[in-house]
Amino acid sequence: MGKRHNMRSSTGLVEMIGLKEKFTFNPKEGIDNPVMVITDDAASVPTPSPRLCVLKREEGESYGFHLRVERGRHGHIIRNVVLGGVAGCSGLQDGDRLLEVNNCYVDGVPHPEVARKIKLSGHQLCLLVLDGEEYEQAVLQGQDLRGLTRAHKGEGCKPPRLCHITRDPVSGLGINFTPMEGEKGCFSVSLVTGGSAEKAGVCKGDHLVWMNGATVSDLTHSALSRMMKKCGNHITILVIDSESEKNYKRQRMPILPTMAVPHNLPYRARKLHLVSGPEGYGFLLRQERAPSGRMSHVLREMDRGSPAEKAGMQDGELLLEINDESVETLTHQEIVDRVRQSGQQVSFTTITSKGLEFFTQLGLSPLLFCEGDAAEKEKESSVPDSEAEKSVQNEMDGLCKPRLCSLQKGPLGFGFNLSCIPHSPGTVISQVAFGGSGQSAGLLVGDVVMEVNGQNVEEKYLEDVVMLVKEGGHFLSLLVVDKTSYNNMRQTDTPTRDVTDSEQEEENCEISSL
Repeated sequence: MGKRHNMRSSTGLVEMIGLKEKFTFNPKEGIDNPVMVITDDAASVPTPSPRLCVLKREEGESYGFHLRVERGRHGHIIRNVVLGGVAGCSGLQDGDRLLEVNNCYVDGVPHPEVARKIKLSGHQLCLLVLDGEEYEQAVLQGQDLRGLTRAHKGEGCKPPRLCHITRDPVSGLGINFTPMEGEKGCFSVSLVTGGSAEKAGVCKGDHLVWMNGATVSDLTHSALSRMMKKCGNHITILVIDSESEKNYKRQRMPILPTMAVPHNLPYRARKLHLVSGPEGYGFLLRQERAPSGRMSHVLREMDRGSPAEKAGMQDGELLLEINDESVETLTHQEIVDRVRQSGQQVSFTTITSKGLEFFTQLGLSPLLFCEGDAAEKEKESSVPDSEAEKSVQNEMDGLCKPRLCSLQKGPLGFGFNLSCIPHSPGTVISQVAFGGSGQSAGLLVGDVVMEVNGQNVEEKYLEDVVMLVKEGGHFLSLLVVDKTSYNNMRQTDTPTRDVTDSEQEEENCEISSL
């Protein structure tokens, strides 16, 4: 620990009504009679019925299902539902397609992002699913699945708000809670106009759901008042407007902080994107023990003018993720290896030590609320659906286009390394040398190799791919695509696993003599 790592690179639905009209056969019209045709169409296109499954697990318990994408099938598929397990008891069934995770629409979202949302849900999870056959039929008929989910939830269903309130020296917290008559554990909000609570995003008439990590549904008014007195100068609450709350109750859906839009949170995780310079990234990575006894990976001593400093890295920040992979179970050396394997650029998710303590006390993952998330949600809600979907589609079309990279061998060879999963077909770019032919040609770490010199290698093993590269002599043509887009294009199988379990890193077989 304490060793400096400069991180240099080593290489629409139509409702059918009014069809009760009596029909008299007209031989001149025959089977083209419009009433006959419309009636037949209406009967043959039933409206799909999504199901809400609420999963709640205990500490150390698995949700008991796998999430997959499979070749030749659409959507995120529920598999291996454990009989008698949490998922099974919730009504989740093998072959179901996932439409929403915690009220967030995920059909069409890359698989790793969906798996990540589930992992960050903690001990409670809401999944909106559709029967597999209904889903496939809906896709074939071009039905609007997003519109289907909205129709299922109804109008006026807004997300809850997670609001952090700081006490004002004069007006205090600026909020009071009034028990709702005849409803245990239900409290409405009253505000001081212009007070701290109102400034923190709480609205008049909101209902209280959660306070400082504890649900209030089982609390008496006196117990809630005692909590308020103990909160000191700060309080974090989960609130929702009354109409949306009625919608949640109608659907029997719990209102969770993982569904919330954050307001006024004092700490947020940050995404940092670094591009390596001639002297590497320019920072020190240390493993340190906090006063609480917890070991953390800490970012230290940013060099002046370095890529780390330019990215906004701050001394003492804690590392949470590297390239969207959690570092919680990684050793110091494994993190260093991940950075080096990233080539010329790397992504970090970081937070301050006080920020981590804040979220830990609330019982929430700091990864739930990264800087920019709230702004992105507001932007999405303000853009018309057709425009938003068109924008996403254009972006996906751009990403999914394979790239043809032409290379000529130089002093660094072709300037890239290849990697594979042992004993399995499929080859990826694991490293790209700074200033080498691979970098000049546009190769990126994580790219999947589809063709070598015009020959498809998607089902070939690493050794075969290496031989084809060598046979090409001093010139090489590679058809590549980024890994996420490749998976979306091919709908390839992902490893069968419970996405709530810790993922084990698979050992890579490295070939670096190119």
